[in-house]
Amino acid sequence: MEHPTRTPEQELAELQEAHGRALFGFLLGLTYGDRQRAEDLVQETLVRAWQHPEALRSDHESMRPWLFTVGRRLAIDARRARQARPAEVGAEVIEHAPAAVVGDGHEERSVTALDVREALTTLRREHRDVLVQLYYRGHSVTEAAQALGIPAGTVKSRSHYALRRLRTVLPGYGAGAAR
Repeated sequence: MEHPTRTPEQELAELQEAHGRALFGFLLGLTYGDRQRAEDLVQETLVRAWQHPEALRSDHESMRPWLFTVGRRLAIDARRARQARPAEVGAEVIEHAPAAVVGDGHEERSVTALDVREALTTLRREHRDVLVQLYYRGHSVTEAAQALGIPAGTVKSRSHYALRRLRTVLPGYGAGAAR
């Protein structure tokens, strides 16, 4: 049974069939050729069509202008959201970051930070990038996956192998290490 405030699936499928390719091409231009982002925007536009069946019941000859307007607004909102985020810091910045605040009295933390920073240089770049996202930037697995453009499962797998590698490079720093 269809939800009364949702577009029926058959109408949505017809809408996608009739306008999906043109909408994708339009959004591909707005995303400077980023196919993944354009595909995401097409899907989000179709979700809006599904959520607003009244738009499909209008007396307009074509739904294409409505779809393009919604897609364009979503693209603008996404671009603004990305620009509002703080600038991302690359892994190379971590290599030059201070180990600790001067005068904080925690020399042990400073030594640990230096050891960890050195150990990170032994990791493959894709493993280091995942750890940077998860531990230095504090991102969730989903956020790290989005930032790196990889699936969440890949983030989990890479972090697992990266941490396993760090345990071998940093033998004195484990859950069972003496403090």
